[in-house]
Amino acid sequence: MSIFTKIKDAIFGKKDEKPEAEAKTGNAWADAPVTEARATPIVNVENSLDSMPGADRLNWRTSIVDLMKLIGVDSSYENRKALAQELGREDYSGTAEDNIWLHKRTMRELSANGGKVPAEFLD
Repeated sequence: MSIFTKIKDAIFGKKDEKPEAEAKTGNAWADAPVTEARATPIVNVENSLDSMPGADRLNWRTSIVDLMKLIGVDSSYENRKALAQELGREDYSGTAEDNIWLHKRTMRELSANGGKVPAEFLD
């Protein structure tokens, strides 16, 4: 599982697993009529993070390290470097500028994946 997927799952919650019948037989529901479309709920990233235990003691709004700590993802240099590579930066070295970029890029990616992210986190 990618580092970003771990972050997204921690904030958005994990998606439901395939129904047992589908897991065993492939798409068991392919011929079933569609009764209603399911809307993908938009997750308020700020509210979700603020409601986590320890949010008041961590600077997750600007620090990628604190964001990762808050959601229980290893914030080591190696994991931050792997996350940066997933998000398009091959030359991540762990500097303050790199970490600022990584935080903003992570927030942009959360937004692109259905998260409601305040504009100040995206600039």
